[in-house]
Amino acid sequence: MSGPMYEKIYEALKEEIQAGQYGVGDRVPSEKELADAYSVSRITSKKALELLAEAGIIVRKPGKGSFVADPAARPSTPSLASVARGGRGGNEAGLLIGLVMTDFGDSYGTGLIYGLEEATRQHHSYLILRRTFGIPAYEEEAIKGLLELGVDGLIIFPAQGEYFNPEILKLVIDKFPFVLVDRHLKGISAGSISTDNVAGAKRGVDYLFELGHRHIALLSPPPMDTTAVEDRIEGFVQAHAEKGVIVDRELWLDDITSTLPNAYNEENKAKDIEKVKRLLLAQPHITAFFAMEYNIALLAAEAARQLNLDVPSDLSIVCFDCPASSGDYPFTHLRQNQEEIGRLAFDNVLRLRAGENLPGKIALEAQLVPGASTAVSVGKVSS
Repeated sequence: MSGPMYEKIYEALKEEIQAGQYGVGDRVPSEKELADAYSVSRITSKKALELLAEAGIIVRKPGKGSFVADPAARPSTPSLASVARGGRGGNEAGLLIGLVMTDFGDSYGTGLIYGLEEATRQHHSYLILRRTFGIPAYEEEAIKGLLELGVDGLIIFPAQGEYFNPEILKLVIDKFPFVLVDRHLKGISAGSISTDNVAGAKRGVDYLFELGHRHIALLSPPPMDTTAVEDRIEGFVQAHAEKGVIVDRELWLDDITSTLPNAYNEENKAKDIEKVKRLLLAQPHITAFFAMEYNIALLAAEAARQLNLDVPSDLSIVCFDCPASSGDYPFTHLRQNQEEIGRLAFDNVLRLRAGENLPGKIALEAQLVPGASTAVSVGKVSS
């Protein structure tokens, strides 16, 4: 069967008992023996034995072991799903939900975790977090490990890049309850909850157009089939098309790498700041930046400072996300509804566990929040 290892151990031992390999009163393998036999942790083998006890298939005697129960003492052998629910009082209370995400910080991620934690608390359930730092091997390890621990569902913020994690495909094939957040995976029938990045980016660029900006530079990490970035680029292009403004690819800088989870260090940030400075020097008619995320906006602001350009008098900046305490630059930004994304992610896991069919993609609106990083264009003359 597919699913977590504790389920496989549960079913295997149940079948052995039903087949008469263990008779009434016989001792069944211990937590340690099962852990060794299946190469799993004792947490996993313990959960399998606990579920067998809750089903009335075995009786656990502290200090002595687990023994096959008399079938006459129970009306019927319930299914594993009913045991899992029944052991939690007949509802979804007591669930363990695994969260796999690249990383989190003040600008993005903390709100998502807050929403998830509140949702699990309200349902008397628990959240287990594992960060991957954008490293595919860590993501695979996290998914495998959480399944081994016996989580009842998964919420996954996939690693950036075009790498396709086979563990996610296994979840789809096994019909394990999980949802993706922040992005969707092309060609995979998995539910996702994210921001409407196309509409959000378009809203941010439209705001710059309203302020009179026409030469707007794009600052982005490499798209690499990362749907959130691709969608924001699409919104950027759509805004230009609707305004009849030609998209100038010479104003694009789409190789910002220092903000990626596994490359966020001072050396890489300094290199990216130099890239932004070179762009500004080569294209002096730029009056605004549209940055894909807050940390990229910080790089742009620092590049402007080093070139003695004032934000926002000389250069306006709009980005996605901005923490409440953002120092000298409370950026004009697109605020994602992170807490609602978290709440919906948990709710959708519950619905998947109940056998419901869910929409493939849910996209929430991003709110434009004006800040101190934008101003009316000074009308620089194009070179």
